[in-house]
Amino acid sequence: MAESKDNTPYLVLARKYRPHNFSELIGQDALVRTLTNAIAMDRVAHAFMLTGVRGIGKTTTARILALSFNCIGKDGAGSVTAEPCGECTHCTAIAEGRHMDVLELDAASKNKVEDIRDIIDSVQYAPTSARYKVYIIDEVHMLSKSAFNALLKTLEEPPAHVKFIFATTEINKVPVTILSRCQRFDLQRIDSDTLQTYFMDMLEKEKIEAEDEAIALIAKAADGSVRDGLSLMDRAISLADGGITAKEVQTMLGLSDRSQLFDLFEALIGGKVEDSLNILDKLYVAGGDPQSIIKDLLSITHLLTKGKTAPDTLEVSFLPETEKVRGQKLITELSIPALTRLWQILFKGHEELKIAPSMQQALEMILIRASYAAKLPLPNEMIELLKKTPQDSELENNLDNKNIEDLAQKKTLNNEPESTEFAINNFRELANIFKDNLEMLLYNQIYNFMTPIKFEQGMVEICFDSAGDSKTSNQVAKKLFEWTGIKWVVSTVSEQQKTAENITLAEEDKNNSQEKLANAVTHPIVKEVLEIFPGAKITNINDINIKEG
Repeated sequence: MAESKDNTPYLVLARKYRPHNFSELIGQDALVRTLTNAIAMDRVAHAFMLTGVRGIGKTTTARILALSFNCIGKDGAGSVTAEPCGECTHCTAIAEGRHMDVLELDAASKNKVEDIRDIIDSVQYAPTSARYKVYIIDEVHMLSKSAFNALLKTLEEPPAHVKFIFATTEINKVPVTILSRCQRFDLQRIDSDTLQTYFMDMLEKEKIEAEDEAIALIAKAADGSVRDGLSLMDRAISLADGGITAKEVQTMLGLSDRSQLFDLFEALIGGKVEDSLNILDKLYVAGGDPQSIIKDLLSITHLLTKGKTAPDTLEVSFLPETEKVRGQKLITELSIPALTRLWQILFKGHEELKIAPSMQQALEMILIRASYAAKLPLPNEMIELLKKTPQDSELENNLDNKNIEDLAQKKTLNNEPESTEFAINNFRELANIFKDNLEMLLYNQIYNFMTPIKFEQGMVEICFDSAGDSKTSNQVAKKLFEWTGIKWVVSTVSEQQKTAENITLAEEDKNNSQEKLANAVTHPIVKEVLEIFPGAKITNINDINIKEG
């Protein structure tokens, strides 16, 4: 092991800066407050369950609890305290891992029922020198089923001098019978802002300079884990020649240059396919990983969406300058629908990368898809486009993005309200209005179950078949008024007023189809075809509009 100049073994940052009391524990305010108050009120449980992701302080909290239970103070007359002195014989021995009454086990290797029986046998004996015997079992979810069962009775009613502290990253694998006997604490991930502040204070103690952006990158890469962040910081310090720079951290983490990522993002939202692929090539040559690149693009999309809905999020102190400056510019140019559409494309693309035979090729296809999607109108723009006035019909057969922009500008400048009032000449036209406006449930009721008895502009009398829903009359009238500007009266009459001539549109179409089939069979050409192909039948007839010339 490498040694420092004073011949003391080098300790990695994660061990050197391990908290020794609750005041040094960061990001777990609820846990600290609860345990501190419990100790102050002498309401300390006999068993604790600490759960959460790796590197957030589970084992550290267990050791601090062991210190709190057994600290006797500098004068040797202290009692259980939330602020262990760290200097008495018990505190020193526990901190160095050599206390006889504080046993720390790893359930990954000590997971058999025989190992638990050894604990059960030893709990009956009083502590050798400390106030409490403390058993810390890490990764407790790895105990076997029989080991858990053997522990149940002792865990429920342990001797007064015994405390159990369990830690696990997979709480779902711990039996509920064990959980019900413990006081459970869910430790939280540490947010990036808290981690960044913590790393800055630590580097100041180490007298090492670092760029704010470099620390921000490490805090983000730590993903809420203090231990992971300190391990990355150890690597960054070893890599740095003098101070820690963002460029070096990016290289170390395999991240892409932030400015180039923003260039790529701007090319995507601008629909510039060639520029997007060129920037991607540069990132790839520089060592950018396809999965990291698409994650960064998702991160930028998320940041801008938050900035659009809550502008203060782009003003926080720990945000790198690139995100602040370019982010502020982009949120003024982009809409929420455009950002959410890009998010969906990138998110789906991220899943595709996992199964793609070539990640680089897959990423190129994703960027092409996103670039072309950026040129397409958004759903709200399409709705407005479908509502275009008859005067705009000359655009119908030759529509592109430029046409859409010109049309929108034309309508805005004219600022003329569109007239919605128009006539409906018959019951079929009434039904087709519902079909054209995609009200398919109501259209189905009108087409299949409504029999028109009397029809005129603004008024229709109908009779419902047994399968129809008479409650839809009001909905039909409401929609007709909304679309036509005319108040319609839709009234329901009884079956007695229905005659043989009154049929539904579905029945009318069926009759027409049968008549066409009957006429088709008598046609000379059809007769000839049926003779050539014995057993052939005519099942359907479609009208074909043939344009001359």
